[in-house]
Amino acid sequence: MPSSPNHTPETYDNPHPGRDYRVHLDIPEITCLCPLTGQPDFARFRIDYVPDRRNVELKSLKQYMWSFRDQGAFHEDVTNRILDALVAALAPRFIRVSAHWYVRGGIFTTVIAEHRKRGWKPAAAVALDPIDDHSSISTS
Repeated sequence: MPSSPNHTPETYDNPHPGRDYRVHLDIPEITCLCPLTGQPDFARFRIDYVPDRRNVELKSLKQYMWSFRDQGAFHEDVTNRILDALVAALAPRFIRVSAHWYVRGGIFTTVIAEHRKRGWKPAAAVALDPIDDHSSISTS
C-alpha cells in the first residue's frame, strides 16, 4: 500500500523531558506550487527544536511535508504554516524553521520563523576548546 500525504505531524513522548537538547532535521526537498504561475517551487528545510514533552515522528513529518506538493502558496506562508503545525503538535521549548527556497527568477529566498515557549530560557552556551589533532607534535 503506497503512503500518502498527511496533514498533521504525529508525535511521541520525549524520552528525556528533563533535559534541554536540540533535534536537527534536514529535509533536502519540499515542493509546492507558485500561487501565481502554478509552476513548482523547491526548497530545503532545516528544522531545529528543543522538545518539551513531545518529539515529532519522522515518517509522519515526511508525509506532512509532502502535503504541500500540490498546494499553491507563497514561500513565507508555507514556512510559517509548517512552524505553526509543529508548534501545535509539539509545544516545544524552542523551534526554528529555516526554509531555503531555490532560485526563481534569479532570486534565492530564505525564510526563517521561530517560536519560544513562554518563560523558557536556554542554558548558557558552553565554549569548548577544539580537539587537539596533534598536528603540532614534531616527529623528528
